Amino acid sequence: MSGWCALLTLQWDVSMPDIMPHGEGVGIDVGLTNFLGNSNGLLVKRPRFFKDAECQLKLLQQRLIRTKLGSNNWRKAMKKVGQLHEYVANVRKDWHRKLSHQICKDLGMIFVKNLNLIWLSRAMLGKHCLDAGWGQFFTIPEQTCLKYGVYFQKVNANKTSQICPDCGVETGKKELDERTHNCSNCGYTTDRNVAVAQVVLVIGLAALGYTACDAC
Repeated sequence: MSGWCALLTLQWDVSMPDIMPHGEGVGIDVGLTNFLGNSNGLLVKRPRFFKDAECQLKLLQQRLIRTKLGSNNWRKAMKKVGQLHEYVANVRKDWHRKLSHQICKDLGMIFVKNLNLIWLSRAMLGKHCLDAGWGQFFTIPEQTCLKYGVYFQKVNANKTSQICPDCGVETGKKELDERTHNCSNCGYTTDRNVAVAQVVLVIGLAALGYTACDAC
């Protein structure tokens, strides 16, 4: 990390009260086409943090390769590569924080999928999953929820994309390029991420003994 940072630690014998479920509940789903979709119909496009900087990174790495290992030019080239990686990470984190504050305001409960992020990072689209930074993103809203007094809970992600949120019937596995939810049983149609977020909300509320109507 470039620059300086200061860490201040305080010890305070005060226990934080648990945030109880209350108010309006919202389910959230993440993806690679849309970074985020929620149960109210909000869709947020995914920025390509690393992709936008990839051409510049390749150029810097080519310059690094042409320098002599251990030389002053090599150290300067290494520093520039590191600075670009740091810049991308900072831009991603800043965007995550701003989005987190946007979605946590005026809510009582937030439910997200409990994803296996390690498996996703090693899968075919792992590079894009790492660029999206879902692990970091889910950590930030959890902290933001504490600030706003919002109940935060992760739910089982199993088959959330295969269930109709309107009638509860299993619609079958969807291909990655299938971006619309169409239920042949009840005819409900919506964006795929929105449908999954609505299922996440239903599962989260059911675990608390609520229904979707109770949290409206």
